[in-house]
Amino acid sequence: MCGIIGSNQTDFTHQDVLDCIKHRGEDNQEFIIDNDVFLGHARLSIIDLDEEANQPMVFDNIDLVFNGEIYNYKELIKEYDLACVTASDSEVLIRLYQKFGFDFLNLLEGMFAFCIYDKEKELFFCARDRFGKKPFYYYCKDKKFYFASEIKAILKMLKKTPEPNEEALWQYLAFQSPQGDNTFYSGVKKLPASSFLIYQNNNIKIDTYYSLADIKITHKDEKEILKDVDRLLNEAVDKRLVSDVEVATLLSGGLDSSFITALYAKKSKHKVHTFSIGYDEYKHYCELDFAREASEYIGTVHHEYRIGKKLYLETIDKVLEQFDEPMADSASIPTYILSKKIHEEGFKVCLSGEGSDESFLGYDNYFKMLKYYHMQQPKEEPFNLTKEWEYNKRRLKGEQVYQSSGETFSYAQLQRLSSKSISPVLHPYVSHYPPEQWLTYIDFSIWIAEVLMTKVDRMSMAHSLELRAPFLDHHLVEYLLGVEPDIKIGNTNKAILKKIARNYLPDSIIDRRKKGFSSPFIEWLYDAYGVEILNLMLDVNKQLDIFNDDFLIFLYEEGKNGHFKQHIYSLYMFCKWYKKVYM
Repeated sequence: MCGIIGSNQTDFTHQDVLDCIKHRGEDNQEFIIDNDVFLGHARLSIIDLDEEANQPMVFDNIDLVFNGEIYNYKELIKEYDLACVTASDSEVLIRLYQKFGFDFLNLLEGMFAFCIYDKEKELFFCARDRFGKKPFYYYCKDKKFYFASEIKAILKMLKKTPEPNEEALWQYLAFQSPQGDNTFYSGVKKLPASSFLIYQNNNIKIDTYYSLADIKITHKDEKEILKDVDRLLNEAVDKRLVSDVEVATLLSGGLDSSFITALYAKKSKHKVHTFSIGYDEYKHYCELDFAREASEYIGTVHHEYRIGKKLYLETIDKVLEQFDEPMADSASIPTYILSKKIHEEGFKVCLSGEGSDESFLGYDNYFKMLKYYHMQQPKEEPFNLTKEWEYNKRRLKGEQVYQSSGETFSYAQLQRLSSKSISPVLHPYVSHYPPEQWLTYIDFSIWIAEVLMTKVDRMSMAHSLELRAPFLDHHLVEYLLGVEPDIKIGNTNKAILKKIARNYLPDSIIDRRKKGFSSPFIEWLYDAYGVEILNLMLDVNKQLDIFNDDFLIFLYEEGKNGHFKQHIYSLYMFCKWYKKVYM
């Protein structure tokens, strides 16, 4: 796990640019200038700890900078008879490129963002993993090509701050993140998940190499499904234990993290270290008791931390600095704090439970959405600002009712918020799936790729910590997307996972109602800042002049009573970022 950076320009202070991503890899930082091409790398040593695996890596007129892990690199070396001279997964990318050109990305199992520079062809070949676990940003204009793991490095190379991207703002307010290749900075793009980029002769080509859009339902025997999924889950954990350093786990006490920890503990020759975070007030958000129960059952070395309002609020500015853009997932803050604690305990790698809800149908909201989809004769209702009105309207018009777990402002709410006319903001996702498959597909397209993985990467890598998510193994995801819907739905959330988990965990953990990684974010914001929240939004709007002030006031007042909490948080984080960058 690392940070990467590069450009076909060299007219900037190279070390200053590399320092922008130093936090992503504390073990080694290097850059090279080759054929007037700048490539830099900050390394977090996890596989092959020797200096031979440092980057940029250069072999046979091929330069490489690579962020991530290739879990099946040893198998690839053997299967394709790759002539590797190091023990690193990085070199495998160079050898695969030499053997197959651009056509090897689907051979890779892991999380990755990389750039190969072919000196003979003067060509940049860049790619990002299937589900967007690792970031890749770029800028391509006026014969300049810049790329980096984080936007701040591109801004440093540009030597300026681009104008804000208004389209990205409306997408963010709707779904907690800009969509497609958008970022909040005009001209700065993100390479979408499952995509590759080729830059040569001042021309750029971008294409996809992988998609979940056409998985057929082929798994219909429940007994075989349970057996297959159990095997795939074990294999997914095995792959993510590939490391030359010790691996820890996050443990909330919920089903997902407890299950991953239990599988790991059965495979480990030593006691597994587990980490949890909770709160010193608003205890109904705190899961430390549940985590402790899971730890005692599994037999782990457990570490728990409590945070209060002061630390939470002090961390907001640090989180914004790491993201470079607004981030509307309030779980970012406890994730940042817990990642720091894990790093301080000496760990570089940690397993986590992300991705289970989306594949196993774990969210309560999924089942609410299915009721709308299967409604026989929806009736038109008088307009109101609720999500329920929006869902009913979509059903009446034959639109997709569900548009991702992160959906915050509906289109009707955005129209009230905006002081001008705006177009619908959902990026076009083409799929002919029935509702049960669409739920998973659209969440992997938006929520996981654009929000969840951005949060996980930036908050952990702020402290040189790599988080690995076994539930996001693409073999597992594809298999579950092809399971007969009635079997997947069963009679409870995560019906398949719960049946398998009974071989590893007690009923008290499996049957506990899902809580999610929540926090008293709105309570603490209002306790600490009160009307300052509203004043910030109104002050920013004086310069932007794109919001309806009356609707901002309405939302603020509703927030006092715990309504529109996510709406307020999304706006607050945007306004803090905008004031910091542009005012």
